[in-house]
Amino acid sequence: QVQLVESGGGLAQAGGSLRLSCAASGRTFSRIAMGWFRQVPGKEREFVAAISWSGASTNYADSVKGRFTISRDNAKNTVYLQMNSLKSEDAAVYYCAARLWGIATTWSSDYEYWGQGTQVTVSS
Repeated sequence: QVQLVESGGGLAQAGGSLRLSCAASGRTFSRIAMGWFRQVPGKEREFVAAISWSGASTNYADSVKGRFTISRDNAKNTVYLQMNSLKSEDAAVYYCAARLWGIATTWSSDYEYWGQGTQVTVSS
C-alpha cells in the first residue's frame, strides 16, 4: 500500500508559478515511479509529467514542456511539480500517482495508487 497526499495547489495569476508537493508513505519510495496527472470536469484525466524512481528520467506532456518541472527527494519521500508561466488552460485538479512496478509512463492505467488531488486555479 502507498498513501499519497498532495499539497500546494491554489490560485495563481496567469504567468505566475505554483509548486505542488506529493508526500508518499507506506512503501519504499525510492523504488517507486511517480507521475502527475490533471483533470478538469467533463474531461478525461490527462498526463502531465512522470519521473523514474531514481529521478534520472523524466517525461512531460507537450503542453507543459519547458514550463513545468518534476523532481523528487527520496530522502523526504516527496515528489514535486514546479509549474511556471501558468496559463488558464493549466487550471485543473492535479493528482500524483505511484507505480510500484515498472517504468514511469504516461498512461494513468499503469499507476496503482493515487492521491486525493489538489485544485489549481489560474486567473487571467
